[in-house]
Amino acid sequence: MPEKQFEVVAIGNAIVDVLCHADEAFIQRHKLTKGAMTLIDTAQAEALYADMGPAVEVSGGSAANTIAGLASLGAKCGFIGKVKDDQLGAVYAHDLKSGGVAFTTAMAKSGPGTGRCYILVTPDAQRTMNTYLGASIELGPNDVDAKLLSNTRVLYLEGYLWDRPNAKEALRKASDIARANGAKVAFSLSDSFCVSRWRAEFRELIEQRVDILFANEAEITALYEVKQFEEAVTMVRAHVEVAALTRSENGAVIVRGQETAKVAAERIAPVVDTTGAGDLYAAGFLFGYLRGRSLETAGRMGAIAAAEVISHFGARPERPLPELMQRHLGVA
Repeated sequence: MPEKQFEVVAIGNAIVDVLCHADEAFIQRHKLTKGAMTLIDTAQAEALYADMGPAVEVSGGSAANTIAGLASLGAKCGFIGKVKDDQLGAVYAHDLKSGGVAFTTAMAKSGPGTGRCYILVTPDAQRTMNTYLGASIELGPNDVDAKLLSNTRVLYLEGYLWDRPNAKEALRKASDIARANGAKVAFSLSDSFCVSRWRAEFRELIEQRVDILFANEAEITALYEVKQFEEAVTMVRAHVEVAALTRSENGAVIVRGQETAKVAAERIAPVVDTTGAGDLYAAGFLFGYLRGRSLETAGRMGAIAAAEVISHFGARPERPLPELMQRHLGVA
């Protein structure tokens, strides 16, 4: 890959996570789909917030979490996402910039407030996400920073953005600019329900524009409409350069052409909250990939980053990831 100023630039929903412990009765009372991400409107957001217990607010958003993880590892990164010029928007921008991430997307001056995701964490550590997109839905082609994208080695996209036509156009424009300048395009399927909504378009996008794919077992089998994980692995080999497929406690399978690496899950600490596990896995894997590590080593770096983030509340790393990589792998 040619030398670039940035290693990874991501485009994603700019969302503040509002995390709260909840019991099964809460999930049932609000008729929520446990373990999934559901889009909600203003009325639903207000009803959930009113019924929630004490909460913790942390800057989030899937692709932004990945970028925060990469920056923690020492990668030079940028992020494109929309917040409003309000208190939450200011906090969000500060969190990214203080982590060394280039974030120059113009804030919205009017319209809905900065987006937020109400995350209910049940005693089994599963997270049920309810997302009020707010200002993030304003993201469109005019927010695509061509200068940023022409100067990155990898463009990272999240599937969640596909729910909005203007954001969809932004992703297509961004991938065209990045690829024209020699960058790889990485894509996360994000959520199996998201895959079900956009299966045909996702498959077209992957076959035509994506080099590196991230998915969990439920997402990749939903994409190819198969019941067996092994069938999906066989199918995805022909469509992307690299696919990193996670299987929770069963680790991950990473394929590149006919090469296969099976990587066990890391056991660093007790599981507290699975929010951000896939996001941080992508961060660790991409860091290793960009440093020329083997598929197995890059996969272990992803697993270590994911294990750190599920050991506490919130989807951003709390412990220095380079120290963990050094301790468990002997590399930084």
